[in-house]
Amino acid sequence: MEILLIDDDEKLCRLIQTYLEPMGFAVEIVHSGKVGLELALQGSFDAVLLDVMLPEIDGFEVLRQLRQHSKVPVLMFTARGDETDRIVGLEMGADDYLPKTFSSRELLARLRAVVRRSKIVETEPTKVTAEGDCVEQLCIRDLVIDMAARSVHLRDESLSLTAIEFDLLLAMVENCGRILSRDRLLDLVAGRDYTVFDRSIDVHISSLRHKLKDNPKDPNYIKTVRSVGYMFIK
Repeated sequence: MEILLIDDDEKLCRLIQTYLEPMGFAVEIVHSGKVGLELALQGSFDAVLLDVMLPEIDGFEVLRQLRQHSKVPVLMFTARGDETDRIVGLEMGADDYLPKTFSSRELLARLRAVVRRSKIVETEPTKVTAEGDCVEQLCIRDLVIDMAARSVHLRDESLSLTAIEFDLLLAMVENCGRILSRDRLLDLVAGRDYTVFDRSIDVHISSLRHKLKDNPKDPNYIKTVRSVGYMFIK
């Protein structure tokens, strides 16, 4: 797998590269936010490892511009593991985050998880109706989900969703009217062996609601069931 590592800590970059390459990852290292963004937009990387604090342009700006053109999985690094940094990064479209005190095993687990999650739809069998016709779109009220293209339209407006947001929306629509716990949502979007995503799922649901223009206090689409989980409204 091709990984782009954007971080100005040269020692850390060498350590990550030394650890990941025997695990089957080809790691390209860049120490500048500006150059990293250019490479991320030009290359066909399987994932981007992105530091928040970077010279020229910071990681948040790299992520913002990258998300305008690409859905490549992004795992962000934060120096202090600050909650504000994590929430901002997730809301801007990061797939996961790690404080810079991470272990090599945790990095590998989270990296594999974000890459796996982005590939789920590509590896699933085609859904078929009782009559044998392929189902390529799901339509509910004014929402159209194209599963083959991984695109979503709301009243003819194209929504720019991250890989996680798309998978969460698809899982809820396919279970419309049913309450899904966070654990059940994780099972549906990433498989039962995925254990590192935890309550950051709430941030992604919040971002998804924002893009759907859905008011959580008076929802049209996603309803919060307190202490239980979420439900897509019929």
